[in-house]
Amino acid sequence: MSQPSGPFSGPFSSGTRSSFILPQRVIARKRDGGELSREDIDGFVRGASDGSWADYQLSALLMAITLKGMSRSETVALTDAMMRSGVVIELSEVKAPKVDKHSTGGVGDKISLHLAPMVAACGVAVPMISGRGLGHTGGTLDKLESIPGFRVALTIAEYKAQIARIGLALVGQTSSLAPADRKLYALRDVTGTVECIPLICASILSKKLAGGTDCLVLDVKFGRGAFMKDRRQALELATALTSVAGAMGKPARAVLTSMEEPLGRTVGNALEVIEAIECLKGAGPKDIMEVTFALGEQMLLLTRAATDVQDARRRLEAALSSGAALDKFRRMIEAQGGDATVIDRPSVLSSARFIAPLLSPESGFVQDVDALAAADAALRLGAGRTKAEDRVDPAVGISRLAKSGQAIGRGEPLAFIHANDEVALGEASELLLAGIKIGGEVPPARSLIDSVLG
Repeated sequence: MSQPSGPFSGPFSSGTRSSFILPQRVIARKRDGGELSREDIDGFVRGASDGSWADYQLSALLMAITLKGMSRSETVALTDAMMRSGVVIELSEVKAPKVDKHSTGGVGDKISLHLAPMVAACGVAVPMISGRGLGHTGGTLDKLESIPGFRVALTIAEYKAQIARIGLALVGQTSSLAPADRKLYALRDVTGTVECIPLICASILSKKLAGGTDCLVLDVKFGRGAFMKDRRQALELATALTSVAGAMGKPARAVLTSMEEPLGRTVGNALEVIEAIECLKGAGPKDIMEVTFALGEQMLLLTRAATDVQDARRRLEAALSSGAALDKFRRMIEAQGGDATVIDRPSVLSSARFIAPLLSPESGFVQDVDALAAADAALRLGAGRTKAEDRVDPAVGISRLAKSGQAIGRGEPLAFIHANDEVALGEASELLLAGIKIGGEVPPARSLIDSVLG
């Protein structure tokens, strides 16, 4: 645990002013389009943490921010205050450069599972604070917890020791990391203020930067299966994230990636773990590895572990071909209490009662697989959540999903549906089939990588 340092002293550090900030004055200032002072923002975050602001006052300011926006300096101040509402982890004893990665969420996005050990195998420490799935987007923690015994809730001491020992940890946000974010996010979720970019920035970065990383690579997705539906929104978010992180002394780069179709051939939790292991064994689907290498290259470049993109690519490929990345993954599973035999025996994972093919009604070439349709099908099966408190079924989902450009014959499987309920099986099959288009021509190939910022 560190003493607060950085561009601001923060609301909970020594030297903080104890003067009371009247909530209604702060709300009115932002309502009228004014700029909030650091003291205003500190008071707001403190009020979310200690209950001195009522929920209706917090919600009112969240709405005012959503409607009137925030300047860069306001957003930096908000991120800093939220980060310092709890513990800021210090990893100075880890001599290797440290980099985290964050995805804004997608369908079939299991990339953190194999990317983190690939980067760690290149001599870079990866202290990764991950999240759970909600709505149509999957969560890294849910996937990891499908491995028997795997613990995502490490203590800070365990987390620091594991990073120092093996250079890798994939964990959840503890109650002491950015606690103000949990309160404010819960209110945003029910007040129509989730889409506000300054609030998104502060939410993402306060948790990530409290985890002890030196720098950050962001996978900012856009498309049907992403939170940001169009490129303009994604670019605005990516620009804000990299700018705010840089202002806080943490270099960041953002890779804009397309999320029109699911990544890879699986959607689910245990099923995606199996696919991530295939990636580590050098047999990953082309689309997954395209995004994996693009992010990994930026992680190595940002930490100066590689001299250029070509050098970074060679190092990542060597980590796969040598087995070093797979060994890192094995060691991480063992360190976090999981059954590492999953690497060679996927049967240790939960399996569904029903596994049924989804048959193509016609012959031709797959033109399109709607990511949102696949997500809705998986959600109907129980692979995700509609509310934060929902339980996830690790066994259910979609496997061997057809990809755009693939030739398909009538009656051949477009996918296999894994279900624990026959009614859900039927409904999920209908949802997925409605999202797959077949045509007579091979569609043009599409790159998933749009651009890199930062």
